[in-house]
Amino acid sequence: MTDMTDMAESVTVKADDGVRLWAARSGRGEAGEALVLCHGGPGLWDMFEDVAALLDDLALVIRWDQRGCGRSERCAGPWTTERFVADLDAVRRHFGLERMALLGHSWGAQLALSYALAHPERVDALLYVSGTGIDPVSSWHGPFGENFLARLGEAPERLARWRELPKEAPERAVLQWSIEFEDRDRALEHAGRMADPWFGINVECNDALNAETGRDWGAPELYTACQALDVPVTIVDGARDIRPRSAVDSLERALPRGRRVIFPEAGHLPWVEQPRGFREAVASALDGGAVSDSRKSEYL
Repeated sequence: MTDMTDMAESVTVKADDGVRLWAARSGRGEAGEALVLCHGGPGLWDMFEDVAALLDDLALVIRWDQRGCGRSERCAGPWTTERFVADLDAVRRHFGLERMALLGHSWGAQLALSYALAHPERVDALLYVSGTGIDPVSSWHGPFGENFLARLGEAPERLARWRELPKEAPERAVLQWSIEFEDRDRALEHAGRMADPWFGINVECNDALNAETGRDWGAPELYTACQALDVPVTIVDGARDIRPRSAVDSLERALPRGRRVIFPEAGHLPWVEQPRGFREAVASALDGGAVSDSRKSEYL
């Protein structure tokens, strides 16, 4: 992974309860659209160096490590979506942004959507990348687990090794992340880059936020809120993601200003396997493409 730590301006953002969050900015500065990236997990850290490099001539790109994760201050939580939405708003305020575009990946897509629902007046556009929609977790998690074991089981020795390692072990993470790529020949290489540098998984954060999603996602109020969301949203999928892509259909149907871009030969991290198409999708969203192409799905 390209190390942009020295190229980006790193800062400390203070949340409203005093917890210190790591953040960095790069790109076009004040003249460009502000694009804030929300990493996946929960409990992981910003792995968007390559994404920032891919997009930094399009926007002022802001990255951050979520509470208790990565380079941010270790703390006791709280591990709730409401708290993380407030932290994202602290990042916005720190950089003096009245409005911003949001790009969230995986769990970060859920966080970015939650922020847009809470503060639509502060969001110019939302890029919802590799999320799992707004239906109950039970609607997709079973097939996901089956797909996970089948994909990792393509190399039985890797599956056996993954099972014997503790949850927080870097080697286990690399094995687990290797199933996220359609290019099987380079899957371990790509996964290894995700783990370098290694900041440690916040397992408590992961468990708590996943439990919250399991309890709350799929509520009728969520569908109603998404149906009323007056923000242009671009849903970005890798068709070979092992999370059933049908899970995202629920969100696509609900959005009044939605567009979907699907990469047939990409997995969970489409910018790795389809960088040119991914950049074009983001550029279009920043240009307002999610508005003009409402209800349009594209296969790139």
